[in-house]
Order: sequence, then C-alpha cells, then structure tokens
Amino acid sequence: MNWVSLFDLAGLKNRLKEINEKMEAEGFWDDHENAQKLLKIKKQIETKVNEYIELMEELEDIKVLIILADEEEDLTLIPEIADNYKAYREKAETVRIKTLLNGEYDEKNAILTLHAGSGGLDAQDWAEMLLRMYTRWIEEKGYKMTILDLQYASEGGIKSATLFVEGDYAYGYLKNEKGVHRIVRISPFDSSGRRHTSFASVDVMPETDDDIDVEIDPDDLRIDTYRSSGAGGQHVNKTDSAIRITHIPTNIVVSCQNERSQHQNKDMAMAILKARLLELAEQEHKSKIDELKGDYSQITWGSQIRSYVFHPYSLVKDHRTNAEVGNVEAVMDGDLDYLINEKLKQRD
Repeated sequence: MNWVSLFDLAGLKNRLKEINEKMEAEGFWDDHENAQKLLKIKKQIETKVNEYIELMEELEDIKVLIILADEEEDLTLIPEIADNYKAYREKAETVRIKTLLNGEYDEKNAILTLHAGSGGLDAQDWAEMLLRMYTRWIEEKGYKMTILDLQYASEGGIKSATLFVEGDYAYGYLKNEKGVHRIVRISPFDSSGRRHTSFASVDVMPETDDDIDVEIDPDDLRIDTYRSSGAGGQHVNKTDSAIRITHIPTNIVVSCQNERSQHQNKDMAMAILKARLLELAEQEHKSKIDELKGDYSQITWGSQIRSYVFHPYSLVKDHRTNAEVGNVEAVMDGDLDYLINEKLKQRD
C-alpha cells in the first residue's frame, strides 16, 4: 500500500502551513465563527498527519522485530510479530477508509431522518428498531446525537424521527445509508405467527454552512406550531413550541420539537429545510431553489438498498455491494462499520 500517495502528506503539510499563516495574521481572531471553522479543519488535517506517522512507526517496529527474530533465530517472537501485524492491518484499513471520505460535504455533521413505510404497526416498529440501531452506532463512534423530531405512532413504534449527528465525517460515513431498508421476520404482532416484510426509509443530508446563501421566498412557506409529543406522555413540552414548516411549491415538510424555545425550533427546522432544498436542487439540476416545483413529499419506495432477515435464517445483505453479515442481532446493536465501509470502497 502506497501510504505517501494515499495521504498526500506533502499536500497536507502545505495546507497546515497556510492555516498557521492565516492564524498568525492580524485580526484573525476578530471573526470568531470563521476562526473556529479553520481550527476544526486544522485539527482534522493534524489528525490525518498523526495517523500516517503512527502507522509508519508501527510498521517500522514490526520490521525491527522481524530482523531481530531472524538474526537471533528466535522463534518465540513470531506470535508477537503476527499479533502486531494483525493490529497494524486493522488500523491501516480503518485509516484507509477515512481517506475515501473526501467528498464535498463528507467532513460535515449529518441530518438523518427515518420514516416508517406502509404496513401499520410492523413498519412503525421497524422504524423504531432502525432508530435504536443508528443510535447505538452513533454512540460507538463517539459522535453527539440530538433528536430534533420524533413522531410516535399511537399504537406503537414511530412514524418518523430526525437526528442531528455531530462529529468529524458524520455525513461521509452515513451518506450511503440513504434508501429503503427492508425487514423480513415473524411478526410479533401477528397472532398467527406469519412472516411479514416491512419497509422504512432513511434520508441523510449534510449540515449546511451559514455562509451558503439559499434564497427561500417567505411567501412559499407555511409555518405551524404545535405541542411537542412524547412516548406515553413523557418529556412533553407543555407549550406550543414545536415547529412544522411546509415548503408549498415542493410540499416538503420539516419539523423540530427538541429545542426549548419556538425560535430555536424554527431556526433548526429552517436549517433542515435549507439542506433538503439544496440537495433536491442538485438532484434536479436546478440552479435556483425557486425553480423547484411539484410534489416531493412522497417517499419513493423503489428497490431496497439493504435487507435484514430474521426468519427463516439470520442475514443482513446490502444489495448494492453484496456484502453480507450473518449476525443480524449484532447489526441491530449498531455494528454497521463493515456494511458502511464496503459501500465506501466501491469508489476506491
């Protein structure tokens, strides 16, 4: 593996030099927001450089052990060499995957939305299972998660949920989770014990920067307030602070009920709408938001990207990469890295 070309170490060091020069310039700290953005970029680059240095040092240590074992004819060092090399390969693969996260928005925070498909209680329960799965993965990654909106179904499960995921490359890792997810299982809600197939959709968008100018005509918006909902009456905000915004030309609806004030909820809902409209404009090859017309509120079910089979066997299969995991319970507990990484490698 050619780590030098993979990392572009010279390019990273030049970028660090440019950032340090900007930080030393007079007045740099006057613009606190931009200063923090540049500090974040600097930290990400320094992390990449340090990862490269650590990998090279670990590889050199392994080479020294091999030379020592050869010169001393010491076979007792072989197990240590094998263990060190295995650990090195695992770490190197993790670092290599991160080098694939070089898309325009990959380093940004992510907005992840879940919607239950048709199928009543089974689909709503499946959406809640996916919410738990992604929550576990997010926790394992050490990311910060905020539930912006959570719509419970009256009979059980959830209708939808919107999560804000904060952390380096959160969008880069999650972006390929977008699509339809299918579950096949013996329904716990079917007294006859029959096998059911249910669907839920996942949408993932990057958090947009404040400096990206998106013109949204206020006349195109319908803004409604409502009382926040909770499971079984828990954690309910007693005031009508939750916000629902409908973009009338596209019929896109976004909502936020997490923040304490109506103003904060409106700001976050507008941020989600802004990200959704930017994404839609790119997909439709439109240069302006106001060119978007038509009903974009419906979920397109189409072909699923991944199937989770609980019966008659245990298997999770990604239909885009043909990657398979036999332990469906582990995946539902948040062990998603293999499936995520296999999709990222398709562009390697």
